[in-house]
Formats: sequence, structure tokens, C-alpha cells
Amino acid sequence: MDSQDNKQKKWKNRTLTASMEFAITGVVNAYKEERNMRKHMISALLAIIAGLVFQISALEWLFLLLSIFLVISFEIINSAIENVVDLASDYHFSMLAKNAKDMAAGAVLVISVYALITGLIIFVPKMWNLVFG
Repeated sequence: MDSQDNKQKKWKNRTLTASMEFAITGVVNAYKEERNMRKHMISALLAIIAGLVFQISALEWLFLLLSIFLVISFEIINSAIENVVDLASDYHFSMLAKNAKDMAAGAVLVISVYALITGLIIFVPKMWNLVFG
């Protein structure tokens, strides 16, 4: 085993607790450092409150929570990609770096549109019934 193998093993998480600590730190850092993550979290909280107010069904909760967790997960992945691209490009402009960051942001946009459509399907009929029913 050469020294390269030893360096790689030092980075491995030795316990489940260590893995969880690193993962939680990643989520907390994304929340602290990414403005869009905070906006997604506020939107998620509002959607959950709306779900409680309108007493949505179990199936609706599944789709609502799936949407919330997908958007938050994609935003974390987007942030990670942006950080790695910035590190690799040393903050110098590169069309490949721009494309990578734009594609990652595009993925967040696509899943956010899915979440918006899901929210509209769940909540518009309930609001319609509240106002006109």
C-alpha cells in the first residue's frame, strides 16, 4: 500500500456518527451560505403550514414532501457543484465552468417547476373551494 492509499483512507468516514455529522454540517453550511437555500426552506415551511391548514391527504403529503426534499437536495448538489467548479477553475472564467454551473442551476429550476406544479395541483382546488365553495 503506497502513501496515496493511506491519504485516501484518512478521508473515509470511520463511523456512522461521523458520516451523519459531516452530512448535517453540509446541510447547515448550505443553509448559512446559500441565499436560495434559505428561500427554499421558507417556501417549504409555508407549504407544510398550508398542508396542515388544508388537511391534505396522505398521498398529497407524499407528493408535497417529495417535492420539498427534491428541491432542497438539488439545491445542495447545485451548491456543491458550484464550489467544486470555483475551486477547479480558481475563479477564472471558463466556458466549461460556466456551463457546469448553469446546468446545475438548471436542474434546480426544473425540479422547482415540478414542485410548483405539485403545489398548484394540491392547493388550488382547496383554495378554490374555500373561496367559491
